[in-house]
Amino acid sequence: MDEDDELLAGVVRRLAAICLALPETREEDAWVGVRWRVRQRTFAHVCQVRDGRPEGYARAAGTRGPALVVVFRAEAAEAAALGHLGPPYFRPEWWPTAAGLLLDDDTDWQEVAELLTDSYRVQAPRRLAALVDGPGPPPT
Repeated sequence: MDEDDELLAGVVRRLAAICLALPETREEDAWVGVRWRVRQRTFAHVCQVRDGRPEGYARAAGTRGPALVVVFRAEAAEAAALGHLGPPYFRPEWWPTAAGLLLDDDTDWQEVAELLTDSYRVQAPRRLAALVDGPGPPPT
């Protein structure tokens, strides 16, 4: 396992601690990277950008890598606002309710927990979303 893979594994562990604390959530390998789902809806997806691949993520995040990115869901207006903030945020073109964040040494993990908890609320059935209070679980 090279250094980039070790970094990804560490980030996956941190994201899993946040996501798997939410009701009826599961983690699974995605076509690239790892994703967390509630029922059949993805609310968080992390992957590594290397040498401009995967192209859609590299283009959206404005980097050829190496970089780690997490994509999540938000209300359309919030997703647009986050995208307008610029780095470390970005706006993927494939969903109007998607936003992304470049993860690095300066990442605010409490903010990540809040964003992913909000993403869960956007994607989860109302009954499950109602079970989630506050800003989300504390990061580990």
